[in-house]
Amino acid sequence: MSSWIHKAAYRSLFALVATIALFSALPCRAQGFPPLTDEEIKMTSEPKAPGAPAVILFREVDRDDSRQGSVHEDNYYRVKILSEDGRKFANVQIPFIKNVDEVVHIQARTIKPDGSRVEFNDQIFEKSLVKARGLKVLAKTLTLPAIEPGCVIEYSYTLELHHAYASHWILSEELFTKNARFSLRPMTGGIVPFTLRQSWQLLPPGSKPVTEADRTVTMEVHDIPPFQVEDFMPPPNELKARVDFIYEIGRVENDPNSFWKHVGQVRDSQMEAFIAKRKGIDEVVAQTIAPNDTPQDKLRKIYNRVHQVRNTAFELRKTEQEEKREKVKVDENVEDVLKRGYGNPWQLDWLFLAMVRAAGLEAYGCWVSSRAEYFFNAAMMQSGHLNESAVLVKLNGQDLYFHPGSPFVPFGMLNWSETATAGWRMDKDGGGWVKTPLPKISDSRIEHVARLRLTDSGSLEGTLKVTYTGLEAMYHRQDVRNSDDIARKKFLEDRIKNQIPGTVEVELTNKPDWSNPETPLVAEYHLTVSNWASNAGKRTLLPAALFSAVEKRLFEHSERVHPIYIDYPYEKEDDITIELPSGLQVDSVPPPQKQDGHIITYTLQVDNDHNTLHLQRKLGWDFLLLEPKFYPALRNFFQSVRTGDDQQIVLQPAAATAGN
Repeated sequence: MSSWIHKAAYRSLFALVATIALFSALPCRAQGFPPLTDEEIKMTSEPKAPGAPAVILFREVDRDDSRQGSVHEDNYYRVKILSEDGRKFANVQIPFIKNVDEVVHIQARTIKPDGSRVEFNDQIFEKSLVKARGLKVLAKTLTLPAIEPGCVIEYSYTLELHHAYASHWILSEELFTKNARFSLRPMTGGIVPFTLRQSWQLLPPGSKPVTEADRTVTMEVHDIPPFQVEDFMPPPNELKARVDFIYEIGRVENDPNSFWKHVGQVRDSQMEAFIAKRKGIDEVVAQTIAPNDTPQDKLRKIYNRVHQVRNTAFELRKTEQEEKREKVKVDENVEDVLKRGYGNPWQLDWLFLAMVRAAGLEAYGCWVSSRAEYFFNAAMMQSGHLNESAVLVKLNGQDLYFHPGSPFVPFGMLNWSETATAGWRMDKDGGGWVKTPLPKISDSRIEHVARLRLTDSGSLEGTLKVTYTGLEAMYHRQDVRNSDDIARKKFLEDRIKNQIPGTVEVELTNKPDWSNPETPLVAEYHLTVSNWASNAGKRTLLPAALFSAVEKRLFEHSERVHPIYIDYPYEKEDDITIELPSGLQVDSVPPPQKQDGHIITYTLQVDNDHNTLHLQRKLGWDFLLLEPKFYPALRNFFQSVRTGDDQQIVLQPAAATAGN
């Protein structure tokens, strides 16, 4: 590894690899605009992509890891607009991770069908592109001028990166790609020996990376099919054509068993060195637990104590000047973490490990694979895909997993991306494979309890209490951890608006507890839903479900390409009471609904109690991944859900009802 990586950074290398791999997978800029050919200007269609609204004529990615401390990728796109529908591709989005990488040197232009050029000189904006579980991806956005069918758009940019631990060529794009060229100038030199390992999947026939005499790796590809994006799909990069480059430290292993045994031995020695100084640990543990505490009580107290330590990885990124003023030092061992009061995620996990062992409990350090961006494959021998630390505690015959290095994770749980995935348990003999458990469906819940009244104008007004538990609470807390009260309030209110179809006014009325991972996140609101009731002659109709907007948009397409994949099992339960006006009475309520798909369930019950409606609805997702062949059954299930939700409660004037 390069000499610029100091000792502490070397120790933390494995904890950072896959995260940096994600960041470096994003595209970047190629220098300049190559000449446009007459054929490209006159092109009106692409036979290999019939009906396509646009195609990528040429794409180029040039990555340079060789310059120490200055890793960057240059990326260039040339896109042909073929139809009116293709004009939307003039709205360019350049993704990046804020405070981790930077997008610079953006250039763009439009070439009209007559060959004239219109340079982009407008404003570049920044917006949130993806808000995944615990990861925020932003985008630089720009709209190219003078767009019409037949024109060509070109744009280029540079993505400046902070690290060079891994690289990915992601070939698949939303559009058909006619031609593309990729290059990588790898990292060289350094005090730590490394090997550049390559692997690839789904490459077009005849395509393969080539290593040139100067060690630069290049590849040219042609006719790459468009990538279809679907709701609830596995990580897109896992499904796309791609080439992976991984810098591996130390000796070269060709046998996966030997490779992972060696990785386990190296990581175990690094971990044991970090937790070796334990005098201070014993003192803190003695202050944290009581002699008569049960093992479960000891674990919980230690877990809460570690959560009090400042987590530097989840703070807003500081400038070098701010870090110097704060005099932030690198933690060399667990005693440093305690003394200085801060640490990164894996340092906090190893602090927890040291304290649990000091309390007399059997515990092991683990590295587990995140399934947020890729699925783990041991045969590929990518040590960077074991990228999240965790602690395994043996208690009462059970294996319990903990990750206190991630803020707001409830006791005894892991981040969703670290569940139901492969991990390596470390010990002095090298360790072995483990698999983390998948949370139970009851571990993560969203509960809506509404007390409403129907107004004479047909609106609903009243109070709403929403309780988020488990991973649902954790990710809400993580999403707004660095936000102020105003932004947090808007975040919660927008969540409710997204759940209810129609015109909604909602105002948060309490102050939720954003800091304690051991308690549910509870939000209380004043809620108004305008024009919820509709008139049909003398009758008034009310939908049987209120918080159903999301399900109305699920799995509507008749065909499915990719597997169906969710982050973790969870359930949503609604308990709604609606007080009716004195002039209306219930004429009829829908029959109860019960759909049991075993791995997904739905119930709906509407009761009339002395002119007060009681609506109960429950939807549970209890699976992780379904093959596409099961999609028709899943689609039919949600058609039944929509049918149940769209049932109507029938109201009539009290006098009319009494006379029947």
